[in-house]
Amino acid sequence: MLDLQYILENRDAVEQNCEDRGVKVNLDRLIELDGHRRQHIQAGDELRREQKETSGGIPKAKDNDERQKLIAKGKELREQINAIEAKQKEVETELRILQGDIPNMTHPDAPVGKTEDDSKVVRTWGERPNFDFEPLDHVSLAEKHDLIDFEAGGRVAGHGFYYLKNEAVMLELALIQYAVERVRAAGFTIMTTPDLARNDVLEGIGFNPRGSETQIYSVDNTDLSLVATAEITLGGAEKDQMMDIEQLPQLRAGISHCFRTEAGAHGRATRGIYRVHQFTKVEMFAFAAPDSAESDAIHEKIVGIEEEIFQGLGLHYQVIDTATGDLGGPAYRKYDLEAWMPGRGEGGSYGEVTSASNCTDYQARRLGIRCKNPNEKGTKFVHTLNGTAVAVTRALIAVLENNQQADGSIKIPEVLQKWVGQEKIG
Repeated sequence: MLDLQYILENRDAVEQNCEDRGVKVNLDRLIELDGHRRQHIQAGDELRREQKETSGGIPKAKDNDERQKLIAKGKELREQINAIEAKQKEVETELRILQGDIPNMTHPDAPVGKTEDDSKVVRTWGERPNFDFEPLDHVSLAEKHDLIDFEAGGRVAGHGFYYLKNEAVMLELALIQYAVERVRAAGFTIMTTPDLARNDVLEGIGFNPRGSETQIYSVDNTDLSLVATAEITLGGAEKDQMMDIEQLPQLRAGISHCFRTEAGAHGRATRGIYRVHQFTKVEMFAFAAPDSAESDAIHEKIVGIEEEIFQGLGLHYQVIDTATGDLGGPAYRKYDLEAWMPGRGEGGSYGEVTSASNCTDYQARRLGIRCKNPNEKGTKFVHTLNGTAVAVTRALIAVLENNQQADGSIKIPEVLQKWVGQEKIG
């Protein structure tokens, strides 16, 4: 979340940023609540001072009558303090909710616009495949080569679940190995992470585990939820910790299952395994010093790794600088990498395969992740960044659809062949 003092001192800028992002917030109410909070703090301090004086007078009482009066007054003051603290807590709870609704500030170079149509294409790489035949989508290719069983997934877990089979399994493992190889070479520490996280960790990262619009599966009668991305567990690993600024940046990559309800998602462009309830992903995460120039540089590094991975796969893509209205709350700036998918929609279209976000200190403030500079007084919140190395289902779609051949076979990208153990499917 944004620093409360920053919000109060920069109301106009915060209000304009919310407008640019299409977020409605009640700043008048937030300012009013902050005033109440300050009043309660001041009143509580005065009562505690008076209570301290009263307690100090008890041993000095001239007689028992005076002593009993002081004891009674001390009890009354304690009740008043309890009441004012309860009011303060109530105000601070509402204040924190409103503060949490305010999105991060936005990078000055991010395109301003309400929808994804306002996003900007930064660059492209490669060429679309030029087929001399009618290409199939990944669902038809999977049926032809016995790669995915949607019916079994539906019987076992419902719509949006699936079984990978045969070479699709080998491709999944190969994509993971390939991504891990690349991120390790870039200096990331590889981790496997829990599939569950506490709800306060999800909220700290920026996910809402409750409500009708949630994309999160929660476990009944617990404070746990299934994770939608390893971003949650990688970031949450340092919750309430003090990091050494001289050891930053810290680069970590997590291999995890990801679970999403995907409420409201439907249509030809999302059929098959494009939008599913469970998939495997390799996620990059960085803790950086609280310096915008440094975190911007790491952001570009993460995007560069994503591009390197998809260039190695030989897939045509475009890099998108996401418009303000399509940014998630924690993101200061976000780049999406969209690969060309010949079978998506009518006649093919781009589909998002990775995203990379610089969240500055927004997540760290919610999670209480600080760093200390030995040459400065006090502490600061670190900057956090995240990016997809590979989301298996999306990458698998692009690999299958772009590498289909006229004879019906599917060529396996050269960088994956050593793990798959063959050059083509079919």
